[in-house]
Amino acid sequence: MGKKKPIESHLPLTPAVFHVLLALADGEKHGYVISKEIARRTHNEVRLSAGTLYGIIKRLLEDGFIEESEDRPDFSLDDQRRRYYRLTKLGCALAEAEAERMGRVLAMARAKRVLGPESA
Repeated sequence: MGKKKPIESHLPLTPAVFHVLLALADGEKHGYVISKEIARRTHNEVRLSAGTLYGIIKRLLEDGFIEESEDRPDFSLDDQRRRYYRLTKLGCALAEAEAERMGRVLAMARAKRVLGPESA
């Protein structure tokens, strides 16, 4: 197995990938909840099909940015077919690096007066 690529080599992320990382930032979730949270948080501007979502999850798992959780909710409250995912430390670092990159882009847009100054 070769050396791991630095986080910066994964940037920029696609919006869909970044939204999946954001959905997992506050705790583990299964795919359906990830999808619903993204739609809710973006006021339905971002809606991921099952194929897109699970393709992203597969890539994030392979790259070590998320992992499948062994923890399960109460058996009576859960469908055992569901897979729960959570961010790894590497995944947290990736989400943070992308947010910082986006912040720099927004600062450039403000400097060029494409965007107004931040509200206080």
